[in-house]
Amino acid sequence: MSLLESIHESRELLNHLLRGVLVSVGALVQQARCSSSSSSSSWRRDDILQREDAPLCAAQIGSELQKQFAILPGGRGMNGSPIIVFPEFPEFSELHDEEIQSVLSYLTSIPSVAASGVGFILVIDRRLDRWAAVRATLLRIAGSFPGNLHLVLVLRPTTLFQRTLSDFLFKFNRDEFKMKVVMLSSVTELHAYIDPGQLTTELGGTHEYHHDSWISHRTAIEAFALMVKTTAQTLQAFGTELANDAEATTNLLHAHTLKTDQMKEDLQVAQSQGGRLLDCINEPLQTDPDYCMTHDELENLATVQRLLGQLDETETAFDDFWQRHRTKLEHCLQLRHFEHRFREVRSQLDVTSERLCGFSEVSVSPAHAEHVLRELSGHEDKACEVLDGALSLACEGDMLIENGHYAEDSIRPKCSELRAVCKDISSTLRSKKSLLLRAMELHHSLDAASRWCEEGIFLLASQSVDRCQSQDGAEAALQELERYLDTAPQHTLPDRSAICCQYEAVLSAQLRDQVERVFQKQSSVEEMFEKRRVSLKKLAAKQTRPVQPVAPRPEVKSPLSSPNQQRKDRRYSADNVICKKTESPVHNSSTRHASLSEEEENLAVLRRHVMNELLETERVYVEELLCVLEGYAAEMENPALAHLLPGTLLNKKDVLFGNMSEIYQFHRRTFLKELEAYTDCPELVGRCFLQRMKDLQIYEAYCQNKPRSESLWRQCSDCAFFQECQRKLEHKLGLDSYLLKPVQRITKYQLLLKELLKYSKGCDGCDDLQAALSSILGILKAVNDSMHLIAITGYEGNMSELGRLLMQGSFSVWTEHKKGHAKVKDLARFKPMQRHLFLHQKALLFCKRREESGEGYEKAPSYSFKHSLSMSAVGITENAKGDNKKFEIWCNSREEVFIVQAPTTEIKTAWVNEIRKVLTQQLQAYRDASQQKSPDSVFPSPTNSSASASLSPFRSNGQKNQKKPEEKKSELSPVPDSNSCSSPKHKDEPVTSPTTDRSSVAKKRFTLQGFSNLKSPKGSALSPEHGSKRHLVKSDPTPFGFKAWNKASLSVDATDEIDGFSSGEDPMNSDPEDEVEKKLAPGKYTVVADCEKAGPQELSVKSGEMVQLIREGEDGQWFVKNLRTSKEGWVAAANLLSLISEAKSSQSLSSSDGSVSGNLSTSSSCSETYTSFSDIKP
Repeated sequence: MSLLESIHESRELLNHLLRGVLVSVGALVQQARCSSSSSSSSWRRDDILQREDAPLCAAQIGSELQKQFAILPGGRGMNGSPIIVFPEFPEFSELHDEEIQSVLSYLTSIPSVAASGVGFILVIDRRLDRWAAVRATLLRIAGSFPGNLHLVLVLRPTTLFQRTLSDFLFKFNRDEFKMKVVMLSSVTELHAYIDPGQLTTELGGTHEYHHDSWISHRTAIEAFALMVKTTAQTLQAFGTELANDAEATTNLLHAHTLKTDQMKEDLQVAQSQGGRLLDCINEPLQTDPDYCMTHDELENLATVQRLLGQLDETETAFDDFWQRHRTKLEHCLQLRHFEHRFREVRSQLDVTSERLCGFSEVSVSPAHAEHVLRELSGHEDKACEVLDGALSLACEGDMLIENGHYAEDSIRPKCSELRAVCKDISSTLRSKKSLLLRAMELHHSLDAASRWCEEGIFLLASQSVDRCQSQDGAEAALQELERYLDTAPQHTLPDRSAICCQYEAVLSAQLRDQVERVFQKQSSVEEMFEKRRVSLKKLAAKQTRPVQPVAPRPEVKSPLSSPNQQRKDRRYSADNVICKKTESPVHNSSTRHASLSEEEENLAVLRRHVMNELLETERVYVEELLCVLEGYAAEMENPALAHLLPGTLLNKKDVLFGNMSEIYQFHRRTFLKELEAYTDCPELVGRCFLQRMKDLQIYEAYCQNKPRSESLWRQCSDCAFFQECQRKLEHKLGLDSYLLKPVQRITKYQLLLKELLKYSKGCDGCDDLQAALSSILGILKAVNDSMHLIAITGYEGNMSELGRLLMQGSFSVWTEHKKGHAKVKDLARFKPMQRHLFLHQKALLFCKRREESGEGYEKAPSYSFKHSLSMSAVGITENAKGDNKKFEIWCNSREEVFIVQAPTTEIKTAWVNEIRKVLTQQLQAYRDASQQKSPDSVFPSPTNSSASASLSPFRSNGQKNQKKPEEKKSELSPVPDSNSCSSPKHKDEPVTSPTTDRSSVAKKRFTLQGFSNLKSPKGSALSPEHGSKRHLVKSDPTPFGFKAWNKASLSVDATDEIDGFSSGEDPMNSDPEDEVEKKLAPGKYTVVADCEKAGPQELSVKSGEMVQLIREGEDGQWFVKNLRTSKEGWVAAANLLSLISEAKSSQSLSSSDGSVSGNLSTSSSCSETYTSFSDIKP
């Protein structure tokens, strides 16, 4: 018999016993009956003291019972009918019908079913009452009595009148009562119907009745019966259901255990209460052995004894049931744990098998094979742990089956499945490991053969031609070759058929090609050795007298002779006897050609070395990226490791890893395959870099994100998640080292390209390699610049609108600006401001560098934005203040000047050239846009006969220089021919020539502000054929957003060919006060601001004082003489402003009615050559 059947049998037995308990409890309840048998069955009760629809018990109607208007003393009639007595109760007429109904229903429910079936005898005592009360009582009883009435005995009133009246009226009203009523005159007559022993003392009987005691007994019995009922219902409700998971089964077992303990306590309490109740019923017998119990007391005693016996049987049956049920629950819990662990182990086996299938048996290189084997070995250790756990679980399942578990049919198939999967994984693991070992063995053999060939080539290249000219040298070289050839069997490959047969399982198409290339290389090297052996043997055998060798001329670049020609030369030298002077040149020519051929072979070997390094490191790089993406990035989405992931890393995978996935996909799918296509021609690999240069720009985004990634890594580098991932990957280095790999890789490319370029001089792909190297360096510069750009703070505009970043660097900057009619220089010029400048195509940004505290990328500087200049509104002066490291950047007609000092002259030159290039490009763009428009639309008919030119685009229409007519007349002077001060230059040459004289007052400026003064093409509106007429520009001449150009004021003097270059005091950059300023002698300067001396050798000066320069010192200090006090000392050169000399060119500018007439007069100091923008060809 199975455990489940036993449990069902015990459950049925328990239900049977419980039903017996309920029947016994129901025996305490008497069912009220109607007059007919059909109505009697409807009143039958299944529960004690109550109907299903109206439960009653003594506790519920205690107050009505205490009134004692009806009692059940326990007596029986002659036929065994229960007796209900209605004692004298004057207030009976005042009782509510509900009270009478509830009390009668309760009293009629107490006797047994058999006694109630005979019918009740009612004794109504109304001896002290009146007939009206008797009649009312009979009518109320007849209308509300719930049971079967056998007889109604009425003790009528004893007074004469009432007795007579009752006898008379009773005869007339007998049929009204609808029940058998007997009128009795005394208790003696009552004894004729009922034995006095069954009547109380009030009715002349001998039965002692205590109403309070009766109520107490009834309450106790009913409470005991209710307890037995509740216990029975609880036992009946005890289920045998089983849960579907381990946790629910554990909870169910715990809940059933607690429930069982509580039920055991309830059974003990019920038994204790039943014992006390039994003692209470037997109490009269203990005090009076002759006491005779009533029928009701005997029935109560039997019922309580029967209930107690059945409770004992129920407890025994329940103990047996619980033992079986608990065993089943424990087995169910074991099964659920087994199933849960089976699902976990099965999932681990699936992951292990899937990961194992991802390992390729075919490798492309020894490093790749070693890497895959190392990864497989690490995976094997983890797989062994999973396999051990799976086999251990299968053994646990076998133990459950041996212990008689009820779910054998579910456990056995799972154990078989685990063993089968473990066997498959073990077999696959051994097979893959064996294949990888063989692949690595083949790779090592190929590498050994390749190294032997390359070392052999190096050996051939290292044998000097001069040494082989002597017989001893030739013999020594020959012996060296013989010794090296003796090592061939240990390093070279056997025949192809043996290799293909031995390694057929691991030979992929790529590996077959590699084997074929090694065999070809091996054959070529053996052929080279054989040829060298033949040559050396001839040299060692033929020399009978020493021959003076002639070293080859290093400058020889002639084409190499063919091998056939060399063989002819050697035969001619050996077979013909000629003089020494004739033989020597022929032999030297042959050896020289051989030397050049070997040199080329050596360079080819070196190129292959670099190419192999490029490919091997590329493959390792791709593997490392894949390892990071799978071992770290993918694990951040693994629910099993979610509890180890800190909150700071949530949704931050893109911040931590940047676009590493994009980089990996590009290298794996595209770049690595294209690089491998150039394995046999390394000198052409530059083409691959050039074709993928745009794709390589993805590194810029990665490097820009690197500071954020570094910051996030520092916040959570010690978390358990990264430690667990590193443990699984068996990495010795942390994640931060692998996050640096892309930065290292993009830097490595330029080093490898430099090496290839060094060994590829004169090859076909040399130019491509040079271009690729330049492009890679450009990417590195762009990455470096972008790292600085993202550190700029405080700039409210969109930097992408500024154009490409051209240059950036740190400089010392002084500023000066016009205030009113006088030039005022900032006090900061005494101590220069340190600014970091960013030169874009459309703007120049001034920022303040701020060093950050921290480590790594957190220590990188940040830049606070301070000022910006639009490149369409700036001009430059190449040399400033006699310092070849300084230059000026100014705008708004020199109303705002920035004096910039570079760290070196080279940096200054580079910046000036770059700014000049930007301005030239803007000029060319303007000229191209102007030439595309027709002259009639651009320059309408003249409206003014005066020749004028608006040279400054920054001068507003409201700014006019008001001069007297005589002043204008005195400033007019002929404009010299353009050929006298300018000469055309090549379009690729700098626009201006540098000035090396530091004391020169004439400064060269390059500016877009002079674009309005252009030399016009012949035949245009600006050509000399138009005379001195002024033409206004209707259309916008600023197609590239030069906002500072004033459309309405752009007018050009047709006879003026002066271009955008001017001297240091160009009239379009000078104030009216500058035009009438006193001309002073050269070498004199004016003091800008007061300065007190800080040392004994320094000089105190006041603002406005003039000083004479004596000599220049270091650190920006000049030794000067104060012309007012005649004192000498050192002052800061930055505090001095140079004065205009007499020899300086004098130029003037006049304006009338918003138009400017350009009248220039230049002196000999303007003799330097300038290139006009009109001469620059597009």
